[in-house]
Amino acid sequence: MPWKDNYTTSDEVGIRDHEISWPLGQQMALGLTVNLNPAAAGKGITKKDLAYPTWHFGMHEGLDAFLSLFARLNIRATFAVPALVAEAFAPRIRQVAEAGHEIAAQGLIGEDPSLMQPGQEAALIGKATEILTRITSAAPKGWFALPRPDDAFATGTVTDDTVRLLRQAGYTYYGNGMADDAPYWWVTDASRGQSLLALPYYYHFDDTFFLMFPREGTGLERPDALLRNWHAEFGAQYRRGRYFNLCVSPARSGWAHRLDNLASFLTEAMEHPGVWAATGTEIAAHWQQHYPSESQLNLEPSIWRDYADSLS
Repeated sequence: MPWKDNYTTSDEVGIRDHEISWPLGQQMALGLTVNLNPAAAGKGITKKDLAYPTWHFGMHEGLDAFLSLFARLNIRATFAVPALVAEAFAPRIRQVAEAGHEIAAQGLIGEDPSLMQPGQEAALIGKATEILTRITSAAPKGWFALPRPDDAFATGTVTDDTVRLLRQAGYTYYGNGMADDAPYWWVTDASRGQSLLALPYYYHFDDTFFLMFPREGTGLERPDALLRNWHAEFGAQYRRGRYFNLCVSPARSGWAHRLDNLASFLTEAMEHPGVWAATGTEIAAHWQQHYPSESQLNLEPSIWRDYADSLS
């Protein structure tokens, strides 16, 4: 397909349902992302963010409830963790990793790199990677830039350089791509065919936008709507044999009836035959083996043109 620089993230040809296969003939892949970023704004985690009682509940009782639920259902989740959180709660993060879950990166302090000065992002990625590697004894393979409550478009925090820098830093996947509902290749250099695998994410399945949103105490919490979304999308993706990811935080979904909603949904989902609940790294490794960019990307010459009056 023609390539439009700075406009598309792949060659625009999504993989067809009948072309997708999962390990051991499984019907679909289920990804579970746990968001451990308390930042409320693009500047990243502040002292105020860390002082919220709900955050402390999430990192203690909420996280305990999550780990117990995941163990009972034999689900391995991917925890998206800012490096600051990993340092501040190092024993808890190690506990998560020792339970078989993946620790992925989510910035240094959960910040928006588009607010930085040019050239700062590479150093930020390097520092975050170093901290998480030191604490978990394993280099993170996935990077998440999940949206925050103040993200008007719910698209996450990236710059034009983010994915290219992640590829250079040795990451194997980007965790919240929004260009497809199956894993796809995010092209970083069309002329050389360079790309990084992106795993699907959509904010309709993220508890950030249904629980305690846009801010606590507004009365806009909609756990029933979130549960309906989970059920509807899981059913559609299971029928098609594709991929479904939901994103939850123990500070939001770790509470009482919200935890009941999550537990009931995951229990029902795992009762379906052929559901492969895997970490981001496991899903990325399968996709890279069976759908490598060398065979999946068929980029034609760019059709992008800038004109004198263009806003691009």
